[in-house]
Amino acid sequence: MGSKYKHIFEPIRIRGVQFRNRLEMAPPSPNLASKDGRVTKEFVDFFRPFAANGVGVIHVGNSIIDFEVSRDEERQLDLGTDECILPLTRFAEMCHSYGCQPSLEINHGVKDSMRKFTGRPAVAPSSYVSARERAYAAAIGEEPVPTIEMTKEMIKDAVERYAQAAYRCKRAGFKMCMIHGGHGNLISQFASPLYNFRTDEYGGSLENRARFTIEVLDRVRELCGEDFVIEFRISADEFHPDGMHFEETLKYIEMFKDKIDILHVSAGLHGEFQYMKYWYQNWMMPRQFNVHWAEKIKKAFPDLLVCTVGSIMNLKDADEIIASGKADFVAMCRPLLADPEMPRKFALGHEDDHRPCLRCQYCGRRLLVPAVINCAVNPMLGEECDFPGGKVPKAPVKKRVGVVGGGPAGIVAMLTLLERGHEVTLYEKTDKLGGNVIPAAAPSFKIDMQDYLKYLQRQGEKAAARVLLNTEATPELLEKEKFDALIIAVGADPIIPKNVPGIDKPHVHWAADADMGKVPVGKKVVVVGAGAVGVECAIDLGRKGHEVEIIEMQPELKNLITVSGGAFREMLDALNECNVPIHTSHKLLEVTDDGVVCLNLQTNETVTFKADTVLLALGMRPRWEVADKLRRCAPETEVFVVGDAVEAKTIAEATKSAFKAAAFL
Repeated sequence: MGSKYKHIFEPIRIRGVQFRNRLEMAPPSPNLASKDGRVTKEFVDFFRPFAANGVGVIHVGNSIIDFEVSRDEERQLDLGTDECILPLTRFAEMCHSYGCQPSLEINHGVKDSMRKFTGRPAVAPSSYVSARERAYAAAIGEEPVPTIEMTKEMIKDAVERYAQAAYRCKRAGFKMCMIHGGHGNLISQFASPLYNFRTDEYGGSLENRARFTIEVLDRVRELCGEDFVIEFRISADEFHPDGMHFEETLKYIEMFKDKIDILHVSAGLHGEFQYMKYWYQNWMMPRQFNVHWAEKIKKAFPDLLVCTVGSIMNLKDADEIIASGKADFVAMCRPLLADPEMPRKFALGHEDDHRPCLRCQYCGRRLLVPAVINCAVNPMLGEECDFPGGKVPKAPVKKRVGVVGGGPAGIVAMLTLLERGHEVTLYEKTDKLGGNVIPAAAPSFKIDMQDYLKYLQRQGEKAAARVLLNTEATPELLEKEKFDALIIAVGADPIIPKNVPGIDKPHVHWAADADMGKVPVGKKVVVVGAGAVGVECAIDLGRKGHEVEIIEMQPELKNLITVSGGAFREMLDALNECNVPIHTSHKLLEVTDDGVVCLNLQTNETVTFKADTVLLALGMRPRWEVADKLRRCAPETEVFVVGDAVEAKTIAEATKSAFKAAAFL
């Protein structure tokens, strides 16, 4: 008996290659290749859960054709020599053993190649200074170095390198590959007027700019043969004013559509930072962001197999996309990183157990650290060597474990302990599970966080544990239980400065309480603090018609940038749309009956802001005192303090610390 999601799970055969379904894993870069660019055991183990749980195709991101010239990540695959073939077979055989098709995203980083890796300037179709080079040069205190314009000999060599890379995939047992022709990488640079200023046969007209693409695809087909599937990735629109736009993209596709088997439709640019969001959407942006491009391409070329990607968050939505004829395949990456078991869960009718992605971009930030890729809501990700198959092992001895706190850290700890086979009691002093995810999910536009909150609460309700709501875990209560081990996840409280006159006035509240509708909010509002909580609250109130101003003591919005990641610009845009100003370098001195008095730290002048309501968003303080009182309620070596109770940071840090404590207990 099949599942109700028959469209996404429908098999298809292309060039004699069997695809078990229409679900592709869009290409991640896990930072798990060896230093010299080879597949490792850790690399294979990382991808195994995705293959084992039902993904049809796994694309590995940013596998480069020339290790000496085009490196732009710490640990990426090198396809430039035959030495890669044998290690690649380990990955290919693992995927095939589960009925999954392995694929590599074959790429040349050109403008994004990093001098710190290659020791030389980047090459490109034309000479110019890229955004990434400007950023790198500024970081090391040097002048930026322009890209080197490729000679015709270099172009010919690059064509051959693409083809040889694809052929090495085939020799390693792959039946397909993805040629990366989007996001401002080498192939798309040749096609785009933004980067290609050449006056020879590779520049000028679209026919000339498409020449490199066609030469690459022709040579790949020549080497790899008719039984090899070619997927080609494009940016439907680069969005840059001087870049390639959709109308021209359609003409471009017409020139090579018969040379490929699947067109993978994305959008935007990689190295031009303001345009990255179009291929790597943040939580402030709509879901299914690029599906309309795929739909239009499918209508223009009905015989072309099209794959869509971009904030497609679950298999229900994926199934509807294919059922409606908008695309033939659906690709997703971050939702699968958040829950590698998603295909299996949907196939078996366990959709409620699907762990949703937050689109917080924590996974992408790990490439910059650099570090092994990890996920804010899936702390198992990147730990597959310690937990084969993405599972924690059963504990050798069953223990009675108390978990104090029902926020994300506490719930992750509880679920992990149950998987280990322990007997668990969870204490939550309020009437709801979720902890500080509850206020975090309160703004109306935070749909991803709202889904995550529902997931946490469902898992708590279904768990085979004793979950005690409205129960504060006191030392006396825990002593009576005589737990073998204790995980303390009591979270953090909002910071309320005690030394500010008027701070206790009745119209002063924690900003999150306003988000949740717990306190009355007047027409005119001052929000104190321009971190994520303050800005999100200001946006929500601004959209509801309140007159809002934000005051921030720091001269810059570093905290907001750190926490919000790629959503920073969208948050500022939202504030501008609501006419919400941010007054930086303003220190709160006093709360009055009709507003606040601040000190302008740049001018040393006193400034008054009128307000009916004052909302505080000054950060969170760990509940250290509570944690310390509970420490002696179990053997000292079996007590773990996790999450915000240690340091008030992000969901990622909270869930990871809780998982690590529970996974080895």
